[in-house]
Amino acid sequence: MVLSLIILSEVSLLNIYKTRVFDRWANEEGLINASLCDAVKEIIDGLYEADLGGGLFKKRIAKQGKGKRGGFRTLLATNRDSKWFFLYGFPKSERSNINKLEKEALKKLANEYLSYSDELLNKAIKAKELTEVTCNEKN
Repeated sequence: MVLSLIILSEVSLLNIYKTRVFDRWANEEGLINASLCDAVKEIIDGLYEADLGGGLFKKRIAKQGKGKRGGFRTLLATNRDSKWFFLYGFPKSERSNINKLEKEALKKLANEYLSYSDELLNKAIKAKELTEVTCNEKN
């Protein structure tokens, strides 16, 4: 219990964001912030499906009330330190993977977001291009 609270507090210190497109999709699919926070914790622990290079990772996330088998695939950008950006997601039942063009486009997008200064991050949040994900015990 104490260990999980320490990990939870560490994740709450990270800067986790969703793009506007990802946020809209996640809301439609019922994917909640707590699941995104858990996904980040798992990546920190080394549990992810693929490191696609350029700061882009593929991570499966379970559907609420079901396992990862019937869940989602998400792609997120991270510097594996303090910045985490959920960029794209899709149900595993709809497709198995992204194609080469999508992968390259997502790597470019990852590079752009990972280069954002605090000022640019704040502008993107105000413009609703990004939404901050809050991780806490109530999520």
